[in-house]
Amino acid sequence: LNEYCKVVYLERTEGISSSELREKNRSVRLGLVGASGFLNKVASETSFVNGITLSGICTDYRENLSEAFLALPLVTASYTDLLDNSDAVYIHSHPKLHYIQAKQALEAGKHVMCESPVAMSKEEYRGLKSLAEEKGCILMDALRTAYATAYHRLLLLVKGGRIGRVVSVDAVCTSLKDMEAPGRQGMAEEWNSITAWGPTAMLPVFQLLGTDYKEKSIISHFSKSREFYDTFTKVSLLYDNAVASLKVGMGVKSEGELVISGTKGYVFVPAPWWKTDYFEIRYENPADNKKYFYQLDGEGIRYELAAFAKAIERGKMASRISEEITEAVCGMMEDFTNGVDVRRI
Repeated sequence: LNEYCKVVYLERTEGISSSELREKNRSVRLGLVGASGFLNKVASETSFVNGITLSGICTDYRENLSEAFLALPLVTASYTDLLDNSDAVYIHSHPKLHYIQAKQALEAGKHVMCESPVAMSKEEYRGLKSLAEEKGCILMDALRTAYATAYHRLLLLVKGGRIGRVVSVDAVCTSLKDMEAPGRQGMAEEWNSITAWGPTAMLPVFQLLGTDYKEKSIISHFSKSREFYDTFTKVSLLYDNAVASLKVGMGVKSEGELVISGTKGYVFVPAPWWKTDYFEIRYENPADNKKYFYQLDGEGIRYELAAFAKAIERGKMASRISEEITEAVCGMMEDFTNGVDVRRI
């Protein structure tokens, strides 16, 4: 650089590290709550996020935990004990427990990141939001797809008019689980199709078309042995100038792709689209097609954890999921549970 300017070297201040300062300022003791083996991934990803340390886990299903979990300072079945030793919690328990666990944490002055759906009704979510504001706490929706760089870039391009006006969004999310198999009767496996996959499938629909749909229909196939367990559900939404279709299933397998149709072209995201690292924008003339590649680390988990830590540090929300969308997702869960616009097949 001396060829172009004068270079001056400043002495390093001994004992002061900018990274250590950031970590100290953002030091958050994070407790994990739930019965899913997915929490092993969350625990692993915390090591990549400055300022977050694991304080422990609250679970009744130790068999789902990795050996690293068992070495945590606190492994307990007492949620109160976990809250006493944490500044924030990541909730990944059964959806029916989300509201009561999030409420208890907020009442104790703890920040909450909750796997979507945050609650099973709009009223419950509004109550949690008001409580978080009253306590000065962060309440954040955990939908890791929203934090994938490729997915975020996709939204910007579509909203910027690359495919013209959006007229249709079609999202498919499925996985196969044998609910009658030995060892799959516990709480860890009781997420049905609409709760496990519904929020993810709704995400691009609500972010691109909004939550003010005019009509909806829900068609579900239910398990013969479990009354409220839908093995497959299709949701159709009608907007003023667009339509959307969501297909989710825990007992049916289909191509997990996302297609966004516009007046000039369309976006295609191959399976599994919810782990977006690549997508294409396609046009009538194939020579105009564009391919986009972006690295995805940790399935987006570390990105949402970093956003959570940043929100706590600043005392201000840093979520890529609006409160309006979170509320709409909770409302869809409420309608499904109450059988509103639901048909059985």
